[in-house]
Amino acid sequence: MNEYGVVLESGAVRFERLLPGPVERVWSYLIESEKRGRWLAAGVFDLRVGGRTEMLFRHSQITDEAPPECYREVHENGVRATGTITRYEPPRIIAFTWGGGGEPESEVEFELVPKEEKVLLVLTHRKLPSKAEMTNVSGGWHMHLGLLEDVLGGSPRRGFWSQFKVLETEYAARYADLPEPGRG
Repeated sequence: MNEYGVVLESGAVRFERLLPGPVERVWSYLIESEKRGRWLAAGVFDLRVGGRTEMLFRHSQITDEAPPECYREVHENGVRATGTITRYEPPRIIAFTWGGGGEPESEVEFELVPKEEKVLLVLTHRKLPSKAEMTNVSGGWHMHLGLLEDVLGGSPRRGFWSQFKVLETEYAARYADLPEPGRG
């Protein structure tokens, strides 16, 4: 399975990970604040279509590595992202808008598919407004999903910042020849 995200269409990327199951366990790491906070961001979800999502990204809680200067604020104080649940089919699918900080809203969908004792997680992030945002989001999801793999597998969590900049550079090269979303 390819760890790198793939571009589905203009402004949309998809990631797949095969994770240790069962599906209910993986689901709990998507919807429960404390568990989600170990690999992505803590925050309360009103678990129903139309319900509000709130996540506080505080990277100091998911890695011991010091961040580059440009990410110090995210690392120490956190950044809030809010949204609205657009699809909710437990324990298989949760989708929500993703916004905050004056950015246009995009859409995130997690789908879980049982595969014997494993679970295929399919993450799709759509309506990304630019290649720069696709690059940033792809590097971030790549790292966060790696942390989820570590947590579910009982492994020490990998360093975040030491790999994030490398991944951002790799995704920028992968997306270099793509047209800007909405322009082609």
